[in-house]
Amino acid sequence: MPEHAAPLLRPPRHRVDPRARNWWTLQALLTLSGPMLLTALVMAVLSLLFFPGALPWLGPLLLVVLVLPAVGYLVVMPRWRYAVHAWELGGRAVYAAGGWFWQKRRIAPLSRVQTVDTVRGPLQRRYGLATVTVTTASTAGDIKIAGLSDADAEELSRLIGEAAQAVPGDAA
Repeated sequence: MPEHAAPLLRPPRHRVDPRARNWWTLQALLTLSGPMLLTALVMAVLSLLFFPGALPWLGPLLLVVLVLPAVGYLVVMPRWRYAVHAWELGGRAVYAAGGWFWQKRRIAPLSRVQTVDTVRGPLQRRYGLATVTVTTASTAGDIKIAGLSDADAEELSRLIGEAAQAVPGDAA
């Protein structure tokens, strides 16, 4: 092991709300899995009505190309995202981990925080969830902490705002 090895970054301490899995499942159903399953169903029905001889080869093709990936995404993605999404607010920085296939960890110093936004889309409101977006003076983009309960999102927004004001800014 090299003498000056970089320390390992531990995962953030706080998990998102368990209801986030239901929110991500519904998102998957509306955006990817649902359309794929609907396409497979329509193609199978049309084949049955107009080209019944195609079903012996079309059925397995639809199963492999549309149905199995759609169901796999619907089942795996929400659980995987829940296992990865986490956040933490320290005395000097906010730390978030997210993603599901492309996983990302971001740490932003509180002295660089410009705005803190809380967003509740229609599906999030249905599950009592919110997303906190921390905008910093960075070209890397915002830090988004999705899947928080409404109460946790409000409290986190308040705490980040207070902590950012208490930390002296960078002298540029």
